[in-house]
Amino acid sequence: MTQVVKAPDGRRLVVESSGNRAGKTVFLLHGTPGTLKGPWPRGIFVYRLGIRLISYNRPGYAGSDRREKRTVADAAYDVEAIADHFGIDQFSVIGRSGGAPHALACAADPRLRGRIMCAAALSSLAPYNADGLDWYEGMAESNKRAYHDAESNLQALIATLNERAGHVRNNSQGLLDLLWPELAGPDKHVIGDIALRQKIAETHEDALRQSADGWIDDVYALSRPWGFDFSDIKVPVLLWHGGDDAFSPVGHAKWLAEQIRGAELKLESNVAHFGAVEILPEILSWVLGKVSRPVPVG
Repeated sequence: MTQVVKAPDGRRLVVESSGNRAGKTVFLLHGTPGTLKGPWPRGIFVYRLGIRLISYNRPGYAGSDRREKRTVADAAYDVEAIADHFGIDQFSVIGRSGGAPHALACAADPRLRGRIMCAAALSSLAPYNADGLDWYEGMAESNKRAYHDAESNLQALIATLNERAGHVRNNSQGLLDLLWPELAGPDKHVIGDIALRQKIAETHEDALRQSADGWIDDVYALSRPWGFDFSDIKVPVLLWHGGDDAFSPVGHAKWLAEQIRGAELKLESNVAHFGAVEILPEILSWVLGKVSRPVPVG
């Protein structure tokens, strides 16, 4: 069921709830660019697991009002507003790719302490100013260029992403076609699944059908201070990462694991960025294994 939820500042957020309404609530935070369309596990699968999935379009994407110069930490305000709207006291958060840092932001937000039960970050970047990390090492050229422009030439970034959004509007698989030369072998194998490729293409099309604003604002936020402290994360965290990821290099996950106390780091060999799509059912099972435990407070 898709509906519009208003944030306290009056912004509209497009939200979808699926699965088992009586089950454990899990927020799924989409990638960059992306929308609440996923790709996520099938509704019947999560229903049988006893999970209620909630996803939403981040500000600037497909019907959700833009919040210019938003930070990664701002995601916690929107997740809190959606949880309050549905009357949900406790929940877990999973973020994939560009959504992963936003999931960590929710886990760190003191206002959500006692409500967040656990968090999983799949194929996450580390902060742009990560001390001791060669941030660009092993990264695909398109991502290097985008994040460099976000830091030093914002107008160039806007022009590039608007041009790419235009390719997607003319051909739903346009972004995948542009990225194809940079994909590692495991990613090409994943995208080789026709049904999954079509689903990812449809998600890109939905994300960019109105504008590239959400995409621009995601990249801008990820290339600035994230606005939260990893030491504020008090709940179980899983960091899952493909060893061959060229869009979020594996060094980022290793750096995050050193910063987040008690975090579980799971590295998959012969897996790359889009492997995070296939692993989601396993991650949901990990969440279920954690939510029966007491939530740390304080």
